[in-house]
Amino acid sequence: MTSFILRRLAVAIPTILALIVISFILMYSAPGTPFTTERALPPEVMANLEAKYGLDQPFLVQLWRYVSGVVFAFDFGPSFLYKDRSVADIIRQGFPVTLTYGFWSFVVAAVVGITLGVLAAIYHNSWLDYLAVGVTVGAQVLPNFVMAPILVLVFTLWLGWLPGGGWQGGAWPYLVMPVIALSTSYMASIARLTRSSMLETLNANFIRTARAKGLPMRRVVIRHALKPALLPVISYLGPTFVGMITGSVVIDIYFSTGGIGMFLVNAAFNRDYSIIMGITILTGVLTILFNLAVDVIYAWIDPKIRL
Repeated sequence: MTSFILRRLAVAIPTILALIVISFILMYSAPGTPFTTERALPPEVMANLEAKYGLDQPFLVQLWRYVSGVVFAFDFGPSFLYKDRSVADIIRQGFPVTLTYGFWSFVVAAVVGITLGVLAAIYHNSWLDYLAVGVTVGAQVLPNFVMAPILVLVFTLWLGWLPGGGWQGGAWPYLVMPVIALSTSYMASIARLTRSSMLETLNANFIRTARAKGLPMRRVVIRHALKPALLPVISYLGPTFVGMITGSVVIDIYFSTGGIGMFLVNAAFNRDYSIIMGITILTGVLTILFNLAVDVIYAWIDPKIRL
């Protein structure tokens, strides 16, 4: 297992470095500058601004400064929009918020989705199976940008049960609607994937053998069917968690939580390239790390993967 993890790390580290370099090249090649406005600045003012932020340096010098700052000091440079603030400060402010409701959304989507999928497969073609399939189909067609305004309309404007926005340190009334809005469509995908995988596993020969020996159904499912059935689900869970982090843009807009999604939108509108690069690199690193974790869990469940 140790050699397997080291091999995956040997691939992950160069991938992260390539991600940082490519992100910088794309932002450098984009037309305009962070100081481009409707009214053109005088050449002297533009030259002073570029000199202040090091944008007058040669391309290779800027690239080396940026890559070395990110790798060795977690320094993404200053923000062009938020004066006297660095991108690292903005990430430290917004990412804990996004991580909080993203984590709980992931827990809700995984637990509810896997449970629905397993029950639907065990009681195949029963009313429970039809109910689970109906719920997942309905949830699949309600992405977060549809669920968010519906939840605000029902639970805030009509019923008055929950606040329509804000964060307040992550108090549970402010968490409920963002978690529901973010987890619904992912829960449906997990449930459908679990159901199909569990149905295939329950029809396998080793499951027939276990049932023929007289083992109770509960033991057959938990001890023999669940682990192999969860293999495709686990491979989906890594990108799912990162997708919930990147999907926070809609959640931050509708619920004003103050996560990194709000900063990303403002940076895109104001050409704050340093924030865009910082959040893009953070998302890419999370994707690589969680895929690495999924590979390790996959190899732990199925030893054949290590070979």
